[in-house]
Amino acid sequence: MTTSNDEKTPFFSFPHPMNSSVARAVAGGVVIMSVATILLDQPLITLLILYGFIARLAAGPRISPLAILVTKVIVPTLKLPYRPVAGPPKRFSAGLGVAFSATAAILSLALGLNGAAYGVLGGLIFAAGLESIFGICIGCYIFGLLIKSGIIPESVCEECANFELRVKRMAAQGLRPDGTPLSD
Repeated sequence: MTTSNDEKTPFFSFPHPMNSSVARAVAGGVVIMSVATILLDQPLITLLILYGFIARLAAGPRISPLAILVTKVIVPTLKLPYRPVAGPPKRFSAGLGVAFSATAAILSLALGLNGAAYGVLGGLIFAAGLESIFGICIGCYIFGLLIKSGIIPESVCEECANFELRVKRMAAQGLRPDGTPLSD
């Protein structure tokens, strides 16, 4: 999706490309909230985690408090770089986050199975920790495998396989991959 002042981005959309620094910082927030849920034995926090994933899946960073904090405060304050990555695999990963956090919330709050819920959160902590610390996106790898196997059509993200080519092509035009000027 190219961004310009002339086109209005639909509210229920996901940025493509998106900033990897933002994704990694949001993943760090998910790790912190998930660890707090377990250490403080406060399963209600799973509802906040779930809401955040649903919000990011539906509308990108627009209505997720964690993503807003990261994009408006953390990234600018820490001067984290703009590192473009393909949006569709990250959106797929947010969908997996919905599945994990919904499962944890149901196990704990509906069934009273806190131990099982915290085990599921452990999986979420592992995946979000890999993203946050090392930039390894498990959901993105799964997305790629699903495209290669034909389960997800290539048309969903034609540039995903060669996103670096888009970065170089746009940079040669003085633009970021999202179409905004490099000078911003």
